[in-house]
Parts: sequence; C-alpha cells; structure tokens
Amino acid sequence: MAARQLHLGAFMRPVGIHTAWWRYPGAWPDANFNRDHLLRFARKLEQGRFDAWFMADHLSVLNMPMAALKRSATVTSFDPLTLLPAIAMVTEHLGLIATASTTFEPPYLIARRFASLDHLSGGRAGWNLVTTSNPDAARNFGMTEQMEHGERYRRAREFFDVVTGLWDSWADDAFIRDVDNGVFFDPARLHTLDHRGEFLSVRGPLNIARPIQGWPVIVQAGASDAGRQLAAETAEVIFASGGRLADAQAFYADIHARMKKLGRDPDHMKILPGALVVVGDTLAEARKKRELLDSLVHPDSGIASLSIALGCDASKFDLDAPLPDIPETNASKSGRERVIARARRENLTVRELARIAGSYGGLALVGTPATIADEMEEWLEARACDGFNIMFPYVPGGLDDFVDRVVPELQRRGRFRREYEGRTLRENLGLPRPENRFFRDQRGFAEAGGA
Repeated sequence: MAARQLHLGAFMRPVGIHTAWWRYPGAWPDANFNRDHLLRFARKLEQGRFDAWFMADHLSVLNMPMAALKRSATVTSFDPLTLLPAIAMVTEHLGLIATASTTFEPPYLIARRFASLDHLSGGRAGWNLVTTSNPDAARNFGMTEQMEHGERYRRAREFFDVVTGLWDSWADDAFIRDVDNGVFFDPARLHTLDHRGEFLSVRGPLNIARPIQGWPVIVQAGASDAGRQLAAETAEVIFASGGRLADAQAFYADIHARMKKLGRDPDHMKILPGALVVVGDTLAEARKKRELLDSLVHPDSGIASLSIALGCDASKFDLDAPLPDIPETNASKSGRERVIARARRENLTVRELARIAGSYGGLALVGTPATIADEMEEWLEARACDGFNIMFPYVPGGLDDFVDRVVPELQRRGRFRREYEGRTLRENLGLPRPENRFFRDQRGFAEAGGA
C-alpha cells in the first residue's frame, strides 16, 4: 500500500504569523506590502509543489494599543482578492485561498469575486469562510456592536448556502454561443436563486459563469463547537490549530464523526494544522534560530496578542501571577479556550503566557529537515492531520529553507508529490467537483471543457 501523502499549504498573512518575523536578520521587512517580493514567494512555493497559498485577512487596524500596534507588520497588507489574481498570473498550479468574512460583506459580491478568481486562475481558487470576531472590524462596517457568536455562525451557514447557490446559477453548458442563430446562452440553463432567509435576501442569478471547479474549495478555521459543525457541514479544508498531538487526533476524529453523521465522506475533507517550521543544520542551530526570533518580540506586543486571544485587557492583570478567571466574551471562543487551557495545564504566569502569545504558541517544528519530516510523518500516520499549513519564521530565508531542504526530504520518503496531480486546486487536493444543485444533467460539459 502506498504511503499516505502530505498536503502542504503556506500560511501567508500575507507572509508571517510570528510577531517578530520582520525583525529577523536577513528578513525583508517590507514583504507584507511589496508586490515583487510576494510574487517571488509564490513562484518559490510552486517550485516546492505546495498545494496552496493561504491568505488571512484583517478588516481593521486599531485592534490593539498603539504601543503594540506600532510594532506590527500587519497594519498594511493587500486585499486578498486583489493580490491573488496577480499571483495567478505568475503561477500555473499553486492554489489561491483568500479569506472573506460572512459577517460584513454581501454574499453576491463574495460569490462574484471568487468565481472570477477561479476563472482567472484556471480553477485554483479557495474561499476561507470566516465569521470575524474583531469588534474593531465591526465599527469599520457601521456596526456599533459585534454580532453575537452564535448569531454569526447562523448567518455564516445561510451565507454559504447563498454563495454556493449563486455559483450554481448557470449550468456548465449554458453558454452555447450559437453565432449562426445569434443565441449566446440557453435560458433553460439559467436559475434565479431568489433567496429570502433569516439574515439575507438575494435574488440572483450571478452574472458570471459557473466556476471552473464548480465551487472554489471551501476552507474553514473555526474550532469552537459551532465552528466544527459549520466545517463538518460545509468545508473541504480545515486550517486547524496546531497544538498537542493528542488534541489534534481528537479534533480529527470529531470532524470525521460529524461528517459521517451528516452523510458526508470524510475523504472529502483535508485537515491541515498550522505549524511554524524552523530549519537548521542541527537541532541546536534550529533552536538557536527560534530563540533569536522569540527574543525580538517586544513585551508590548506580547500583552496585546494575549489580550486579543482572551478578548479582554490583559495589561490589567498581575504579570507575575497565574492567569485569573476569564469571563465569557464575544471573541473567538476556540482561541480563547486554547490559551486558558495551556495556562492552567502548564501553570504559566501572565507574563509567560504573553511571551508565548507574542511569539506564536502553537505547533512548532524546530529541527533538521530529517527531524521535521519525522514529526510530520508521525502526525500523518497518527491520523492527526492530512498535512500542514506551513508558517515561515521569516521571509525569504525561512520559506527558502523549507522548499529547498524539507520538501526534498519529504519527497525522498515518498510523502510528498514531485509533480502536481492536475491543474485545479481540487485535483491537487483530491477533492471532487460538486454537482450543480439546480442542473444535475450537465450535458456537454466534459466535451466542451467547461463554460
């Protein structure tokens, strides 16, 4: 039996998760907002046969005290659905996953933009469906208060139905382009959605042909109970939190159990935990790199990161005491619970927890190419994941280290592709093309090669 194959995404935020990535010696501090750098990274990821570029998004700047904000490299970055079409023009296989919020943006525009990206890229688009928990983002969209957690997820579920329904507006063979008779499309192959629900009212149809992939790949990152259920119902890729192996195994099993209960095939889901990867010639060298990176995090940044994770002002706590009881908030529940659980489990002080929060406290693979590959194989065989969303400690060096040194080691072991399986993101992830819910008799599509 062939060895299970890893899938690899690149978490580009647009370039890093670690607060101090831009301060590391040799890093390109302007990489977040430098077109040429970003295109160079995309080409390198495709050279490394990565499945996808995963781009997070932020809909606000003023989400932390200025003392910490002034140290953040994420205050300026490109809109994902503006940047990714540019990346599509310099790549041929790399998937392009953009984050877009179901809380603030209209579903018609989301459907249209992702359908456009899928056509422009030749079928490589993915939508990271998020509900957005940041109250500062709400104020940027005319809301004085953030929508309650459960309400956000109910809206997200309806939003998914509307967007996918709009993508199914046209049959794949609707555009007949009959020049002799002057008929561009077959009206019988067009469906008007006419949706009226709890949160949304959208008539449709979408004024763009059905995406090449049928639907762009649906990605989800929520880990709360509501987030897990939404993912089990809708997602095809989960960007999971990387933590302890046992916790990842439990999460993996839970998602699969929920999918089976819903009648979905678990093989149609790829679970990719985030992993910060630091590569060295020796374990000692890799650890020294990580220590240097962490030492560049200013304490102001750590307290601000902890405050965001907890949904409350951590600067008011006694820094040298254990984390106090944290009341329920309207922030991300899964992220908050992970931080609290770690503080209790490891008996950390607030100061220690802030240092971790500022320097990235999730799964980190720090070592040589061989030891990193060993850990990846362990997680894959333990059914804790289907691959990883790789976070680079800095760019370009950290990205180049992974592509030039870790990828060949994984390929040598038969754990990662040497060539792409296809041209679309679905083909490379091994995901089926969804049926059109309104036109199940897709006559002529295979012969015509798409709309």
